[in-house]
Amino acid sequence: MLDLLMKPKPALALIGCGRWGIHILRDLVSLGCDVHVAANSQGSRQLAAAGGATTVEARVEDLPAVSGAVVAVPTVWHAEIIRRLMPRHIPIFVEKPMTPDAKQAEELAAELPDRLFVMDKWRYHPGIEALRDIARSGELGPVIGLSTRRVDWGSPHADVDAVWILAPHDLSIALEILGYIPEPRAAVGEGKASGFRSLSAILGSDPWFRLEVSELYPNKCREVRLHLRDGTAVLADGYDTHVEITRHGPDGAPLIERHHVGDELPLYRELETFVRHLEGGPAPRSSAAEGASTVAVIARLRAMADRTTSPRHP
Repeated sequence: MLDLLMKPKPALALIGCGRWGIHILRDLVSLGCDVHVAANSQGSRQLAAAGGATTVEARVEDLPAVSGAVVAVPTVWHAEIIRRLMPRHIPIFVEKPMTPDAKQAEELAAELPDRLFVMDKWRYHPGIEALRDIARSGELGPVIGLSTRRVDWGSPHADVDAVWILAPHDLSIALEILGYIPEPRAAVGEGKASGFRSLSAILGSDPWFRLEVSELYPNKCREVRLHLRDGTAVLADGYDTHVEITRHGPDGAPLIERHHVGDELPLYRELETFVRHLEGGPAPRSSAAEGASTVAVIARLRAMADRTTSPRHP
């Protein structure tokens, strides 16, 4: 007990403390960390101070020495902030996607292969872990396919469109459950002048992966459905504490059972993993290479959708 009391608090930098960053700050403080925040706006700095930040600065360069950094700024600033942190030679945990540019993401992954990680929180969701275990155990036979649906109305992000914000979640789910992201085959989308508002895509074939993301649905839905030879396993909502398993009964009727998975919050779990990594534990799940691969796949799907949805003229 004395050793625990004498153990110094982990010191981390948090870059950005806006709508999402304030939740990251809350969880890092709960994990016993000294959190030094750099935030561009006065409003964000006020949120950081009220949220328990140890120090608050306007610039990354003015932060004290820390053992790691979490980046939670708008997507278009990710690469710049990562590069400004690079001289510190510390592990960096960046919000998804790593960047909205495939070449830029590839370069960062090559430069920081063991120090840059992506915050794919759905890989830490107990329900996704349960679906992964079902897929790999063979208890319902081999995997036939995976379907994800992530739809809502509008997007609070002004810097990139809905596809860049939503699709990384589902690709990381495929990575966790299947062990890889299948090869893109086809995509269609609905767009506007500044980008896509929705995208539907098919990847792979055996197993296949079908995803739908959109900001054009009035009713929010977050569903992950695993299709197997002998049944299905479904996480029907991000806040569900169970997955629903359906098998064929002897009379043809569905046999449904609920498998409890718990209510641990994915954000807390991924931040806990990062903090433990700074203390010598295993690395977070999404490496820089995996983060760059996700960006490359989204870029390919966007190109496919752009070709299929462009207006045709006689």
